[in-house]
Parts: sequence; C-alpha cells; structure tokens
Amino acid sequence: MFKRSEKVGEAVHELVSELLVKGLKDPRIGFVTITGVKVTDDLHLAKVYFTVIGSDEEKKATRAGLNSSRGFIRKEMGKKFRMKYVPDVEFIYDESVEYGMRIETILKEIGSGEPGND
Repeated sequence: MFKRSEKVGEAVHELVSELLVKGLKDPRIGFVTITGVKVTDDLHLAKVYFTVIGSDEEKKATRAGLNSSRGFIRKEMGKKFRMKYVPDVEFIYDESVEYGMRIETILKEIGSGEPGND
C-alpha cells in the first residue's frame, strides 16, 4: 500500500519530467534526467533528484536554472493536482550515477589486469 507522499512524488516526477521536455525554456538547463522525487509526509516539500551530463559549471548552471523555475513548477502543480497545499520544490544533484560509473570503471580496471601481476 502506497503512502500519499509516494503517490504525490510519482506525480511530481512525471510533471517535472514533462516540463523539462516542453515547458522550461531556461537556456541554463542542460540535458537533465530526473532520477527520483521524495515528498515529505506532510506534503510540504518535494525533493527532486536530478543528474545532468556535462562539466561542473554546466551542472551548477543547470541547478540555477532549475531553482529559478521553482515558482513556475509549483504553479503548474497547482493547476494539475487537487491539493490543499502545493509542495515546495527543492532540486538536489544526484551523485549516485557518477558514483556508480566510477565503481564500474574501477571494476573494469581490476578485471582487465592479467592474473599473477600482483
């Protein structure tokens, strides 16, 4: 059985992903993937986790662009969701994708070593 916060999280994930494709025009926002959304049990805050391909500067610019779109996103949530209170949105860079890629690279390096070369 899902908690209400999980259902709201799924709806926020879907809406933000849709807005990234066709609603947000900020040139600072790069190629973004929403990796998850966690909504607090009181439904007042939606933490939107994202990743972006690019340099550290591009990541910072994307975060700034996303943060500047928070009001627009809340407005769109208000139009789409029937809720007493529309959650505030907080964007958090998800480092797990980069972390996973680093682990994969290390494992490949370990696996490519020839046996007996300790």
